[in-house]
Parts: sequence; C-alpha cells; structure tokens
Amino acid sequence: MQTGPKIIAMVLAGGEGKRLYPLTRERAKPAVPFGGVYRLIDFALSNLVNAGYRRIAVLTQYKSHSLDRHIALTWHMSPLLGSYVAPVPAQMRRGPHWFSGSADAIYQNFNILADEDPDHVLVFGADHVYRMDPEQMVQHHVASGAGVTVAGIRVPIDQASSFGVIEADPEDRIVGFEEKPGDPKPTPDDPNAAFVSMGNYIFNAEVLRDIVADDAERASAHDIGGDVIPALVSAGNAVVYDFAHNVVPGQNDREKGYWRDVGTIDAYFDANMDTIAVDPIFSYYNDRWPIYTHRPSLPPAKFVFDEDGRRGAAFQSIVGAGVIVSGGSAVRSVLSSEVQVHSYADVADSVLFPGVDVGRSAIVRRAIIDKNVRVPAGCKIGVDREADEARFHVTDSGIVVIGKNDVIPW
Repeated sequence: MQTGPKIIAMVLAGGEGKRLYPLTRERAKPAVPFGGVYRLIDFALSNLVNAGYRRIAVLTQYKSHSLDRHIALTWHMSPLLGSYVAPVPAQMRRGPHWFSGSADAIYQNFNILADEDPDHVLVFGADHVYRMDPEQMVQHHVASGAGVTVAGIRVPIDQASSFGVIEADPEDRIVGFEEKPGDPKPTPDDPNAAFVSMGNYIFNAEVLRDIVADDAERASAHDIGGDVIPALVSAGNAVVYDFAHNVVPGQNDREKGYWRDVGTIDAYFDANMDTIAVDPIFSYYNDRWPIYTHRPSLPPAKFVFDEDGRRGAAFQSIVGAGVIVSGGSAVRSVLSSEVQVHSYADVADSVLFPGVDVGRSAIVRRAIIDKNVRVPAGCKIGVDREADEARFHVTDSGIVVIGKNDVIPW
C-alpha cells in the first residue's frame, strides 16, 4: 500500500506501431504477443504493480479490442483499497477528434487527474521489454523537486536517432533534449554512446496540468517527447533518472539495465531471442519481480514420437502451454500456446504465435508467424529469400513475417 505522496499512473497504449507491421495489422502495438505467453503491455504494468502503484489508467486508441480484452482478463485488481487497471479510450472530451499525440492523450483525460487529485503522475510507455522498480525513480523525483523526471539509458550512438537524446549536468538536471535528432550527441565519457529517454516520466501533477494545457493551445505535435519535455527543459524544470542505478529484486548482474524498445520487427525478433539462452540477458524466471499475464486453461505441452529421424523435441526454446511437437523439432525458437509441429518439420530461430500449425516436413527459418497460420506440409519459409519476398513481408536482415490468419500459398 502506498504511503507518502499520492501517485497514479497513466500508461500510453494508443500506439499504432507501423514499424511492426504486419504484427500490428489487427492489434495495437502494446497487445502484440511476446515470449510465448506475454503481451508487450505486461512488462510496464508488472513493473508498476510490483512497485505498489496500483491505480493505473491505460490510455488506448488504435485497434484496441485485443488489448482491452487482455487487460480485462489479466489485470483484475482488488477495489478494496482503490486499486484498478482501467483501459481508457479517447473520450473526445475536448472535441470530436482522437488523440493527436501523447500529450493530447493526457489533455483529453484531465478528468482522471481531477477525480484522483494526485501529487505526482507516472506516465509510462506500454511497449518496452524490461524490468524496473519505479519506486526508486519516484524517490529520485521527489528528492529533486523538479517538475518532471525522465528515465534515461545509454544506447549505442548509431541507435540514438530513434529516441529523445538527453544532455544532463552532474546534478542530473537536463540541460539539453532533442527528440530523434539526425546527429545525436554522444555522452561526455563515451563517443560511441548516447544518453536517451526510455519514454517513462514522472510529473508533478500541477506541472503536468499546466504544461499540457499550455501545449494544447499551441500549434505543435502535442507529443510529450517532442514538445512537453523540451519546454520543461527550457524552463530548467527537468531532471533525469539514470536507469543504470535501478536495482530490481532477484535480478542478476547480467540482466541489470536490460531495456529494449521493440519498435521494429528486427528489434522485436532480437528481444525474443534474448530470452531463450541458457543464461539469458533477460529472464522470465524471477519470482521476486514476476511478469504477470493471462494464463488460459490449456493442457501441458507434449512431445511425441521417439524414432530415428522422427523425434519430437525442442532445444534452447521456450514452449508454451498446449504445444504439441509431434515428431518434429524446434531449435532456438519461441513456440507460443497451442502451436503444433508435425512429423519431420524443422523450426529454427523463429517466433510462432498462438495456434500456428507447422505441417509435416515443413521448414521454418528466421520467421515470425502470427496467430492461427497453417504452414502447409513440405512448405519452406526462410530458405529462399526471393521466394519469400514474393509471398511475405521480409525485413532487410531477412526475417520473414507472416500476418495473423494469413493463408500461405503453396
């Protein structure tokens, strides 16, 4: 139970996620499945709930049905102490238009701030993979007395142009902030790294009301990173919290500081692969800081046939409930719930969403296959790039992506 200042959380979950197409063709980005059993939003919500912040408004917009359903099935909070996780669609309280940016999403939901009357507001993104104790960031924020605290992390300089780049002084005051610059500034101690925003913020509630209301009156993109944070930086009212200082119970040194923005297919694929090693750099197996999700009533996984050349097996893989590996094999892969891999089929370095059926003698390599796709018997995916590009979405690095319910020509 919270003591001290009153705090609520707003989770920004309205992202369209165009760079994750076709995984976002029929769902919002935060609802994209991850790691065999989770949805992307589960990481942010788990971090908040584990830290004791259990009054959470999830601001939704784009194709939100599956996200709303997942929240309803998973995130039941006891109302006895005022706890809730509530999806909040664009309510058009300020006129007949959807959210025009992350700042506008908060502006359109000022009624939440009025109803709750918090001292501080956590504003978190909904689509990153990480563990974090937000309470430590809150303590840093309250001690600083600043209007906003921005969570920051170091990333390779060649990736920094995808983020808001932070310049901070030795007292953690942000003295410069540039959203997605073409030529990002490196950190003073490492020319190969930049200090960037994680998209997680803590605002003094009064400051948030004032700055967002002011932004609504100006011609801007109404974006927190692009408009609100630079305005507070210019006013000398912003500090940074270095994520490298965050200590998560039960986390080992190898995992410390792990955070991935899975905004592209390649980044999403790589983050899934990060979880399957013997000693992964991101592990689900931390009962002191669990990642919560919906667990449907499914039978256990099953591996059948034990003959030379026809042996049901999975190696260095994550296997969900209800999976049947029937005389085929999976290597370095994520098999989500109710996947079936038939005899002589060979799956490697792939992510299969729930309900995927891999036919007899099929080959799947470096692929992401969305829900309920049937891979025909003998079909080859990820083997012939030219053939793949004629049928599927293929990234520059060669990852094949097949959308939900797609029929594979064969």
